[in-house]
Amino acid sequence: MIDLSYLILHMPFTENTFCEALQQKSAAQTLEAYGKCFTNIQREVCTVICIQSPARICGRIKFLSEREERSLKYNSSVLCSVKGRRWMELSMEEQRAYVMRLLDALEVTDRDKRLKVARAILYLAQGVFDECDTETDVLYWSRHNVFLLYDMGIFTALLELLSMEIDNNQACSSAVRKPAISLADSTELRVLLSIMYLMVETIRVGMEGDSPERKAAREAFKTELGSPLYNGEPFALLLFTMVTKFCSMNAPHFPMKKVLLLLWKTILFTLGGFEELQEMKVRMRELLNLPPLPEDSIKVVRNMRAASPPASAMELIEQQQQQKRGRRSRRPLVKQDSLDTYNERDPFKNDDARDEEDDPEDVDSGIEGEVDPLDRDVIIQPPPPPPPLRPPTERVSFPKGLPWAPKVREKDIEHFLETSRNKFIGFTLGNDIDTLVGLPRPIHESVKTLKQHKYVSIAEVQIKREEELQQCPMTMGEEEVEETPAEILYLGMLPSLSQYVIALLKLLLAAAPTSKAKTDSINILADVLPEEMPITVLQSMKLGIDVNRHKEIIVKAISALLLLLLKHFKLNHIYQFEYVAQHLVFANCIPLILKFFNQNIMSYISAKNSICALDFPHCVVHEMPELTAESLEAGDSNQFCWRNLFSCINLLRILNKITKWKHSRTMMLVVFKSAPILKRALKVKQAMMQLYVLKLLKIQTKYLGRQWRKSNMKTMSAIYQKVRHRLNDDWAYGNDIDARPWDFQAEECALRECIEKFNMRRYDKNQNTEFTPVDNCLQSVLGQRVDLPEDFHYSYEMWLEREVFSQPIQWEGLLQAQ
Repeated sequence: MIDLSYLILHMPFTENTFCEALQQKSAAQTLEAYGKCFTNIQREVCTVICIQSPARICGRIKFLSEREERSLKYNSSVLCSVKGRRWMELSMEEQRAYVMRLLDALEVTDRDKRLKVARAILYLAQGVFDECDTETDVLYWSRHNVFLLYDMGIFTALLELLSMEIDNNQACSSAVRKPAISLADSTELRVLLSIMYLMVETIRVGMEGDSPERKAAREAFKTELGSPLYNGEPFALLLFTMVTKFCSMNAPHFPMKKVLLLLWKTILFTLGGFEELQEMKVRMRELLNLPPLPEDSIKVVRNMRAASPPASAMELIEQQQQQKRGRRSRRPLVKQDSLDTYNERDPFKNDDARDEEDDPEDVDSGIEGEVDPLDRDVIIQPPPPPPPLRPPTERVSFPKGLPWAPKVREKDIEHFLETSRNKFIGFTLGNDIDTLVGLPRPIHESVKTLKQHKYVSIAEVQIKREEELQQCPMTMGEEEVEETPAEILYLGMLPSLSQYVIALLKLLLAAAPTSKAKTDSINILADVLPEEMPITVLQSMKLGIDVNRHKEIIVKAISALLLLLLKHFKLNHIYQFEYVAQHLVFANCIPLILKFFNQNIMSYISAKNSICALDFPHCVVHEMPELTAESLEAGDSNQFCWRNLFSCINLLRILNKITKWKHSRTMMLVVFKSAPILKRALKVKQAMMQLYVLKLLKIQTKYLGRQWRKSNMKTMSAIYQKVRHRLNDDWAYGNDIDARPWDFQAEECALRECIEKFNMRRYDKNQNTEFTPVDNCLQSVLGQRVDLPEDFHYSYEMWLEREVFSQPIQWEGLLQAQ
């Protein structure tokens, strides 16, 4: 009797093989199943691993082969001493020995043998699911095996293989000549990227029961990924190179979905998520002697309540009918006016009205409170039934205050004092915000209140420091730049940053649901389309769901990646952020995001492009149910798609970041008529998404005119209740001096000049040698410690003989004073 685990570990590991092996029970039938599909390998459709969740492995396995012949090919090069035993029964030493044999087998020159070994490693990283009875066991053994693989150096070996595949000019030229690219063209790349993704994501997510060894391995892996260890550049730059190579049509067979997912998780691991970002911001403010943050934005948004969706025409008709019958109406318009922020209830409503208020669209309030979209991506289950009604007196709650503490910039205080001095004194004192002589008492009180809420950002300190370095380069000396992961990444991305940004936006445009297929557009479906198109209705429905899901995952990865880069670069240095943001603006990112939202956003967020029966590890632990067209059309039971909601929030945050305090870019929102598009997005009942929609509406209200503000007072009230207040910000009336016309191009040019000066001063190594400081002291020069390269220590005697002892040198002449 031959054990099934031995077959899976040592036979040529294909998806058709293990699918058949799972369905067969006897070893003879298993051998027969393994013999299938090897003579006609071109007809095989390989595994599609699509990770959705940072907390668990979630994949899809498709099997579309039709004609298979029987033949048995035994992979003797991967044999080891565990024949007839289960992986779980092996000791740690035996497992390490087996992984070492796999590592040695990865170095063979035969491409097919390397692929078989890589598939065996992928099976280990997936948790040896054939030996597990529950999904929990699969996740446990996946985590155990991933740490074992990393400890044995598998990731470094996979990185070398990935570099070989990227530089494989023969495969690239063959893919360029092909009229249609399918899954079979990227088999090796997909297997390698799947293993690397599983390793990065599994090690990144820490668990309470992790041992000190695993915690140390996590920190070592994090440092390794963020350091320029791979050809002098971080691992993320290698993936960025794959993206640009794909978008330039030089490698159309690259599986972009896997590359983008791995790139996103690598950036998330090395730079950190929102919680780490908040901690770094607090530490940096302490180093700069700035007051602490007034609140934690993540916690504030978590406690926000989502708004009620706007009332429809049917609700208005029903309201009028209820009024005619003499009943108290629900007044849905009033509920939308206040956006239901504080859950104020009317204790005098009758039971019928109260039941109606608790019943309706609030069932999707389960999405409220989800705050950290870069660290969590779990499909939220439907919320539990609402608790029983309490007495009316307990339901009444009143707001204690606005959710955000107001902020004031120093520029706002200067502008206020300048206006007051011109009015009461007749002259100004420049940037002086302390002298209040000659001003009336109410102005003193106003200035005191403004200073109490004064907020100095890290960006303002960095800009001021940069101005000093530019004005006084000799007296200020050379700046000490800390080698943070963000700094290392920016330094590596700087030469080709524009290409990276354009490539990401091209992929985002191709994956957007509103984009139309064009002949010259890039093909992002190369790693989802089979070699032969489906011939039945069921196969066509499966492929349609896969294609839509494929696009959704690409949008999700790109939006999360761009948001992470913007936030970390802004914290590292404001001009790094401005450089990336300006490239996004010049690459038409603003109209692209608006085009994305110019659709039925409710349908997009409630889309059901997933098949629960094919989710990993559910599909390998439980019996596969029979899929029908009706079950595929019904989809899952979730009332919304977290993946699409996640993408929408990220895109709104990106749009908010690149337009904040930039009047020229705000005018682009006005010119592209973004107000009605953004207002439609308010129908989504999710607190964070509504917050960033209202922020984008707030910054352009002063440009939309009095008539728009008059007819959208409900939206104005919502902005007042949810968005942070800036004292002296005349956003609601449009009387601010910044609302007047000016040269927008000059503003962008001035910003571009500051960015170029920063990059030239900090990263341009070809500076004029005349300004390089020189040490002319003989004693200090002779006393310097010089670190010689390691190879010099092995041959320094030959160097002395050749360069010193064999050369006629007059030492007395050198030592004599000139």
